[in-house]
Amino acid sequence: MTKRKICVVTGTRAEYGLLYWLMKEIEADKELQLQLIVTGMHLSPEFGLTYKEIEKEFKIDKKIEMLLSSDTSIGISKSMGLAQISFAEAYEELKSNIVVVLGDRYEIFSATSAAMIARIPIAHLHGGETTEGAFDESIRHSITKMSHLHFTATQEYKNRVIQLGEHPSKVFNVGGMGIENIKRLKLLNKEEFEKSIEFKLNKKNILVTFHPVTLENSTAKEQFQELLDAIDELEDTNIIFTKANSDTNGRIINQMIDEYVAKNYHKSIGFISLGQQRYLSALQYVDAVVGNSSSGLLEAPSFKIGTINIGDRQKGRIKAESVINSEVNKTSILKSFSKLYSKAFQDLIEESKNPYGDGIASRKIIEIIKNEDLRNILKKSFYDLKV
Repeated sequence: MTKRKICVVTGTRAEYGLLYWLMKEIEADKELQLQLIVTGMHLSPEFGLTYKEIEKEFKIDKKIEMLLSSDTSIGISKSMGLAQISFAEAYEELKSNIVVVLGDRYEIFSATSAAMIARIPIAHLHGGETTEGAFDESIRHSITKMSHLHFTATQEYKNRVIQLGEHPSKVFNVGGMGIENIKRLKLLNKEEFEKSIEFKLNKKNILVTFHPVTLENSTAKEQFQELLDAIDELEDTNIIFTKANSDTNGRIINQMIDEYVAKNYHKSIGFISLGQQRYLSALQYVDAVVGNSSSGLLEAPSFKIGTINIGDRQKGRIKAESVINSEVNKTSILKSFSKLYSKAFQDLIEESKNPYGDGIASRKIIEIIKNEDLRNILKKSFYDLKV
């Protein structure tokens, strides 16, 4: 029996973490063959050469170099063009039966458009979400229109994919991928965690991840400075920074983290990438995830900790009650910290539920991908809603 070849594409550390169990399930299935393409930040020394971590777990079929050492809009557009060319060549060689992509980043747009032109069916994870402050928003919905199977994190996101004209029979609400890691990864105890990051935790601790808001003109420096100024006023608080992605102006933020940690090494530490196990382990011991990363919405609520979600980057996404929305100024951020540590809010966190599902998304996806007839899936008709 010929195995169905499932080609999974990953370009960032966060997305690899979300795809990890799905790839493990594909590998373990006798009817499927995993093909893995690694691209983007995974291959960049600046972002920690994370492909080396991947190689400990999986065989990489193709490495696609595409990241120019520039985070300007011109540099990113050129990177997308390079990626498109290389993905076209990779698909020609791999002869995949279906390509699996997650999310909304520019390297995934290139991977998807090359697969569409190559007439390879595409399965898209985490579609239908909205992030009004980032150009990821347009990329995500574009990928939806190029894809043939859709796996969403909530019912609302499923409805939105259908609203974009996708047939309901091809749209599946399987829950968020991040919750699976929490359930299936062996997390570190406090002592192991402190040893692994070579840093002692304090009475209060926060995890900070702040990415540039790509639809706002060069505000990265000003916005991040407001956050640093607010953090500086916190007492008895240690800060773990994880660095920004390779988005427009991401390097500015990463340089500011390095400078802050150099001055405040007694209470802060910075990482290009903690990796999935250490990152989720950290969520057991911090009081909040602070910044504008989707992790504060997708994973943090499962640990019964708060999230201070700053600015517009995640605007439009479904949020648990444990998420505090803050404006991008020092006063608003400090108000959010006061709310976070209030007894009323701590009680609320204990009761709040993660809206992103039950943590068995991978198995649901595998069953559908295995049993779906891919022969006539490429031709789609636009599904009109009855208005």
